[in-house]
Amino acid sequence: MAAPLTAIGHRTFGSLRRHRNYRLFFAGSGISFIGTWMQTIASFWLILELTGSPVAVGALALVQTLPVTLLALVGGAIADRVDLRRMVVSCEGVMAAQAGLLCFLALSGLIAVWQLYVLGLVQGVAVALNAPARHTLVFQIVGRQDLTNAIALSASLGTTARILGPALGGVVVAALGPGAAFGLNAASYAIVIAAILAMRLAPRPPRTEPPPSILAGVSETLRFAVGSRRVAVVFFTLVLVGTFSFNFDVLLPLVARLTLDEGPSTYGLIASVFGAGALTGALILATVGRARVLLVLGGALGFGCFQLVLAQQDSLGATCAILFLAGIFYILWGSSSLATLQLAAPDHLRGRAASLYFFGFMGGAPLGGLIAGSLTAQGGTRLAFTIAGAIAILVAAAAGLVLLVGRTAQTASPQPSREAKA
Repeated sequence: MAAPLTAIGHRTFGSLRRHRNYRLFFAGSGISFIGTWMQTIASFWLILELTGSPVAVGALALVQTLPVTLLALVGGAIADRVDLRRMVVSCEGVMAAQAGLLCFLALSGLIAVWQLYVLGLVQGVAVALNAPARHTLVFQIVGRQDLTNAIALSASLGTTARILGPALGGVVVAALGPGAAFGLNAASYAIVIAAILAMRLAPRPPRTEPPPSILAGVSETLRFAVGSRRVAVVFFTLVLVGTFSFNFDVLLPLVARLTLDEGPSTYGLIASVFGAGALTGALILATVGRARVLLVLGGALGFGCFQLVLAQQDSLGATCAILFLAGIFYILWGSSSLATLQLAAPDHLRGRAASLYFFGFMGGAPLGGLIAGSLTAQGGTRLAFTIAGAIAILVAAAAGLVLLVGRTAQTASPQPSREAKA
């Protein structure tokens, strides 16, 4: 019994065992992710306290994610042209400064709603440029063979932070106020920057031809997105589910305040439970170690189904149970999508394939956040989760049908005879 479990453990954590640079990346990112989630909790709770408006929460999500819509593909094109380590360190430094300024404004009592929006926009720009470079750096560190495992482990790291960060953030906000959470996040960036600088990285292979312009690079990314049925299905599933069905940053504080009638500690708890489910899904994917379109569609389908169930809950226990299960399917959908896109891309499109994922996953979030906030204002979180779940189910079913029709047509098409081939 011990031997099979040991083998599974070796397979699950293979990238960490085999790559020193990935261990550094993993450790530094873990601390930074926790700080980021603490800041997320603090930001959304603070704006809810300042305004009392669900729409204002959605508007903050909009300004934080709108740069991803506008700049994610640009970030991927830049990542394919420049030194990845330098790009990541620069973006992390900007986010550290942003968190430090938020800390000062909150602790000094000078914080205002417009400042949260402006600094949220700065954060969004840094994230839009940073995310494609970070994931391309992971590919450079571990290579093609270990990429799916490394993506899943990174997702497990992010989801562990989703457990610890909101829980710690809720406690810190309740005990010390949002300013303390902002300050702890600012400090966490120094650790991830140090870890990235400590890596021993081989130089990227020299280019055989001059890189395209930024605009030409973005155009090439979009052609890749629709160039094959498999990639197109994954991309459009990401866009639609990410826009209309994954707005938990907006909805979970509203669940805590409006549906459960509780405070920031409960918000931190339910966000952590969702993260625990996502961690479980990430470890499942790391053990599987393969990118499959069926996992993308099955994850989207399950995520939608559990949102329909979540819409009917008004007790803390039931809400936590459903959020845990939803978290599993969220990771199966999201992380499988990233691995599928990166593995399908040629080497010169690696950064842009990562940017395509973030564009699909978060590009529609500005619209989605406003829709989620508006639906909650009209019919509570029950209406918002019902519509989100129904859309995810319909998208998964339609994507599956497109793949099935394509496979059927390919099977039914007449194969050329040997004479014709000759």
